[in-house]
Amino acid sequence: MSRKPVDTGEPHRLYTVTGGRSRAEGVSLDLVTLIVSESRPLEGMQSEHVRILDLCRTPTAVVEIAAELQLPITVVKILLSDLLATGRVTARHPRGAAARNDAPDSALLKEVLLGLQNL
Repeated sequence: MSRKPVDTGEPHRLYTVTGGRSRAEGVSLDLVTLIVSESRPLEGMQSEHVRILDLCRTPTAVVEIAAELQLPITVVKILLSDLLATGRVTARHPRGAAARNDAPDSALLKEVLLGLQNL
């Protein structure tokens, strides 16, 4: 079985889209971080930025944006960092399970597992 390469975009195009950058500086985005547009696209904006702003009228995960744009995650993170720096989008980071006080008790989870196994 032969595997397709993950990055199917043309390297020259990706280099142009990101302005030659290889990582998003100063921004930490998870795949499930929700992105929300805070403004409408402006005339003369990069087409990928316009598409992101249109997609994110409702909260949209970083991974969904990458899938819709058909771009690698790293490229999308760079584009999102541009929009975050200008205040055109906001990021809603998921809460970690360790930080939540409402995490289910392990005894309850064991009972649920036993119940599911008995079905």
